Amino acid sequence: MSSSKGKIGIVGSGLIGQNWALIFASGGYEVHLYDRSKELVDNAIEKTLATIELYDTKGILRGPLTKDDQKKLINPAYTLKDCVEDCVHVQEAVYEDLSLKIDVFKQIDACINNDRTTIGSSTSCFLPSKFTDNLNYKHNCLVVHPVNPPYFVPLIEIVPAPWTSLDAALKVRNLLEQVGQKPINMTREIEGFAVNRIQYAILNEAYNLIRDDVISPEDIDTVMRDGLGMRYAFLGPWEVTHLNARNFREYAKQFFKGLHNVSMTFKEPPKMYEDHQTTNKIAESLEKRIPLDKVEERKKWRDERLMELSMLKRKAPQ
Repeated sequence: MSSSKGKIGIVGSGLIGQNWALIFASGGYEVHLYDRSKELVDNAIEKTLATIELYDTKGILRGPLTKDDQKKLINPAYTLKDCVEDCVHVQEAVYEDLSLKIDVFKQIDACINNDRTTIGSSTSCFLPSKFTDNLNYKHNCLVVHPVNPPYFVPLIEIVPAPWTSLDAALKVRNLLEQVGQKPINMTREIEGFAVNRIQYAILNEAYNLIRDDVISPEDIDTVMRDGLGMRYAFLGPWEVTHLNARNFREYAKQFFKGLHNVSMTFKEPPKMYEDHQTTNKIAESLEKRIPLDKVEERKKWRDERLMELSMLKRKAPQ
């Protein structure tokens, strides 16, 4: 381990786990990848090494290390103990199943052998208090939620449980910044964290506009793809307001009253699970544009575009 910055344990060898391996290896950390069977681990290691080769060929490999140096940092772990002992950080990346996460965190907690190891969950929806209570090292446990695909979309949400120490949250943020991610720290846990609360607000209003025959599903996607999304790829919503007027204070004077008045016309969040008519309308629109047998192809297209955007953002002056 002398040639690395430290040991990272990754529990769960699926696509998210493989992405975590790529990210930490790019930053010079020795990665140990674990899953419930040797076959799963070996398959994940093979795919991760192949991805490093592919990204190097395309010129999109992250970090200062060569592909060969990064590949040397990727290691299989065939027992959970081997994976998590002496780690700087352990990242859980198993399926979104609460009972599974409770069990996995109990097992990780039992294998941790020092109080310096932080333990993060990749969950996108479960509050950390739901699966980290009654653990010996619960003060080091928190949500560390990536946005897909995290190798090219660098945002990471850090969400503490009520008992998570401030030191643990800051250590994880520093670690993620070292490996090129863009972490944000929430001061407390809240349903949906930040990304999904904002995303759900957009989906709710978009759904209501479609349901009320104000706009088509295709045009809603155009609003985001060719309008707001282009600005938000480089600017946050508050910076947009700061630049759309003389400054933010001027924007507030000119537009905040109108913002409030429009917002008062918003309807309650729709019960999408009950409204089959609108759901079918959106589904039919999407399936016309992207037939079901082309979905995987479109996902690949999406990831390639995000690769290109990621490279553009890295080159752009801040």
